[in-house]
Amino acid sequence: MGGVASRLRKKDVRLLIAGLDSAGKTTILYKLKKGHRSVNTLPTLNFNVENWRYKNVHFSVWDVGGQDSIRPLWRHYYTGTQGLIYVVDSNDRDRVRKAAEELHKMILDNEMRFASLLVLANKIDLPHSLSVEEVTRELRLDEIKDREWKVQPTCAISGEGLWLGLKWLAANVKSI
Repeated sequence: MGGVASRLRKKDVRLLIAGLDSAGKTTILYKLKKGHRSVNTLPTLNFNVENWRYKNVHFSVWDVGGQDSIRPLWRHYYTGTQGLIYVVDSNDRDRVRKAAEELHKMILDNEMRFASLLVLANKIDLPHSLSVEEVTRELRLDEIKDREWKVQPTCAISGEGLWLGLKWLAANVKSI
């Protein structure tokens, strides 16, 4: 009975969505919550929080603004985070190194030591976007040895790839 009961038990998971400004974080948050409906967003100046269910997992998702002035405040959202959705604008080749720097700062923080990492390589529909291999290399993900991570190509506007990423995250987050 233990196996069946544990599979049916509801799991509560706290996620943090972060990334540089204009990467598509808020669009992703609301696309995942609202499904296939069209989503219009404004730049996030503080944070957004939403809750939703995916299969037997209840997600509490914090979306934090990515502007330079807001990034130092990200650390206030780390406590209890089980999964980090790090959104990268894969078409913004000029800022991918800055995105890598911010990501590594985050995951080196002690409060984030248990967080599984899902990198959403967003805007893959644009003609000059980086490939998954290029995003992996530019973000130096091979240096991350202490947690599960995955790069998922996505298009926030169409929703392409978002649910595959969420499915992976649901299977890979750990209880704290």
